[in-house]
Amino acid sequence: MKKKEEIFSGLRLPGIPMLLFNILLVFAITGFFIWLVNVSLPVWPAIVCWTLLVSVFVFNCIAWIGFMQIEPNEARVMTFFGKYEGTIKDNGYFWVNPFYAKKQLTLRARNLDAPTIKVNDRKGNPILIGQVLVWRVVDTYKASFEIDNTSKASPMPQGAGIKVVNVQEKMKAYEDFVKVQSDAALRHVAGMFAYDHSENEDEKLTLRSGGQEINEILEKQLNERLSISGIEIVEARVNYLAYAPEIAAVMLRRQQADAIISAREKIVEGAVSMVKLALEKLSEEKIIELDDDKKAAMISNLLVVLCSDENAQPVINSGTLYN
Repeated sequence: MKKKEEIFSGLRLPGIPMLLFNILLVFAITGFFIWLVNVSLPVWPAIVCWTLLVSVFVFNCIAWIGFMQIEPNEARVMTFFGKYEGTIKDNGYFWVNPFYAKKQLTLRARNLDAPTIKVNDRKGNPILIGQVLVWRVVDTYKASFEIDNTSKASPMPQGAGIKVVNVQEKMKAYEDFVKVQSDAALRHVAGMFAYDHSENEDEKLTLRSGGQEINEILEKQLNERLSISGIEIVEARVNYLAYAPEIAAVMLRRQQADAIISAREKIVEGAVSMVKLALEKLSEEKIIELDDDKKAAMISNLLVVLCSDENAQPVINSGTLYN
């Protein structure tokens, strides 16, 4: 018994010649029927002729079921009374044994815009995260026999109590499977990393700054989970990321505070450099000799001017340097 995808090796004939043959056979059956009705034959020859006519007519009716058309990026999974016989992926119009069951599958890429979900990051902060996927079926055996793709699909009535599952309904069942597994994979990846860098910890990779690396980890997780179904993730990426509403305001204030502190550090660093440069220039040019008290006063005044949020208000000293 075959346990993996194989190319169909059974009888497969070109469809157009078989179509012409079946049409000619219809005319031959019609002509033979008219001849039998109008001719008088002995009993046994008549029985043989009518038996032959009925047999050929039944064969012709059954033969019409064997025709199938395969478009690009489509496949037919061939089963013979429940036994897997192979997969046909070649494009064209063919005729096969009418008793083969020909399950249609599409191998074309499909999009899945997964809804945003609420999860906890590595630090336990509730966040909202969403993803978009591009997926397709690559292994027709696993897709047909390893997962249930028919119970959730809506069967279509096909007469005489027979129900046929439409290929679009079948692909919808695959999409539901991908949606459930992608939700689990996204929750797992979101729990592996923090939302953003923390001032107390040196996070090498976070959800907010990870970008392509996070997408690659997510894609790997999805392919591992979907390998059983014969589905491949062509692309996976995080398309929405934000703090949950209950902590968004607090986190926004924290980010603003971090930004202010970072800006203040840059301002102080620049002010100290400017004060140092000013003292060195005054000393090199020998413009004025400053003692420690004068240097302290000068440094204080320059830092106030350079680090202040508002413009400095100049005060003119009308006395001496010491008053």
